[in-house]
Amino acid sequence: MISITAIFNSKPENTEQLQNMLHSLVTETRKEAACIRYDLHATENNFILWEEWKDQPGLDIHNQQPYLLDFIAKSEALVSTPIQVYKTTQIL
Repeated sequence: MISITAIFNSKPENTEQLQNMLHSLVTETRKEAACIRYDLHATENNFILWEEWKDQPGLDIHNQQPYLLDFIAKSEALVSTPIQVYKTTQIL
């Protein structure tokens, strides 16, 4: 299994728009066969996606989905810092 954590720090004036875009992204991504978990968490202007994928090929397919590529292109102008993405391995 593969775990991904993505962190988005929204510009205050874009928080609602980014949240709506993330909601749509979560809805579409959860339909993917390799998606085990795709949860959205928030605090103030910060959003965190917690992802779990069955395998690398499934994650590779996700990374090429038009809705993800569109989200990335549009969200870059809405965040105050670059999007942070961490691919991690559970150790405990």
